[in-house]
This record gives sequence, structure tokens and C-alpha cells, in this order.
Amino acid sequence: MRSILALTALCLALAAPAVAQTPSGTRLVLADAASAPGRPVIVDGASWRCEGTACTATGGANQPATRACRRVVARLGTVTEFTWRGTALSAEQIAACNA
Repeated sequence: MRSILALTALCLALAAPAVAQTPSGTRLVLADAASAPGRPVIVDGASWRCEGTACTATGGANQPATRACRRVVARLGTVTEFTWRGTALSAEQIAACNA
């Protein structure tokens, strides 16, 4: 019985750091540092945290990057870069998002 518990604990210990270190690939750069929130902002389930103009998020709804961008711009303001779950928007897509 002890060996089963020890094996289970070992498996959980090895799996936890891998999950915790998985990058979300969700980030943006705001055009205006004054629009950066001083505390986390939740948009569609994603918790955005900003340092200066650079913001990163964890979590979030399963949606296309272009829609996520529009939703974030409506809350945080104009962006110059936007990546949602590893999908980076092109300059044209960002211009449309900011419009």
C-alpha cells in the first residue's frame, strides 16, 4: 500500500512542474502606457497583467485571435502587437482590431 502511495506522489510531483511551466503564448503590447491597468483585468476569462505597455494573460475562452483582440482592445485600448494562444496577428489584423 505504501509503495502505491509513494508512486502516486512521485507521479504527481513530476507532472505538476510541467503543467505550471507551460507558456500560454498570450501577450500584447499597448500603444499607450497610460491605458495599462494597474491591476489584473479579466476579459473573456483571460486574466491580463501588465508591466508598462507589455501585458500577458493566462486562461481565456476558446475563440479566434482576431475576436480576442477586439475584446481586449475594447477594454484596454489600442495595441501594437497581439498574440492569442500562440497565434500572432499580422499588422493588417492588428489595424482591423484597433479600428
